Amino acid sequence: MKILVVKTSSLGDVIHALPALTDAAHAIPNISFDWVVEKSFSEIPSWHLQVNKVIPVSWRKWRKNMRESWKSGEIQHFYHDLRDSHYDKIIDAQGLMKSAIMACMAKGIKCGLDYKSAREPLASLFYQHRHKVDYQQHAVTRSRQLFAKALG
Repeated sequence: MKILVVKTSSLGDVIHALPALTDAAHAIPNISFDWVVEKSFSEIPSWHLQVNKVIPVSWRKWRKNMRESWKSGEIQHFYHDLRDSHYDKIIDAQGLMKSAIMACMAKGIKCGLDYKSAREPLASLFYQHRHKVDYQQHAVTRSRQLFAKALG
């Protein structure tokens, strides 16, 4: 099973998502992950044995100068990198509009937090499968629950 994780930032959030991958690896044989992450944190997902490919995104840089990023081809390169593979599931573990849009660029079934669970509720409109995860829980627990529900 091939999964794309979209969790771009911040440092702590990226680290907090790692235990969910370990849980999934124990539950599902032959699972592998690709991970979309902010370029400055791109080394972190590679620490996990089941992460096959890290897809760096420079969202923070692009936001500051979208026109230059477009002209340089950075945005198009990222888009083609995302579209390069088909995924069994795409899990937006961030619940933001930016991460939902990135998830939509990829090919596969989009999963994420439901309207009441996401930090930006409108992001839930981009997913084919929405999952309720209590917002009051610790980030590690939230990630684990989302992955467990999405991977079923």
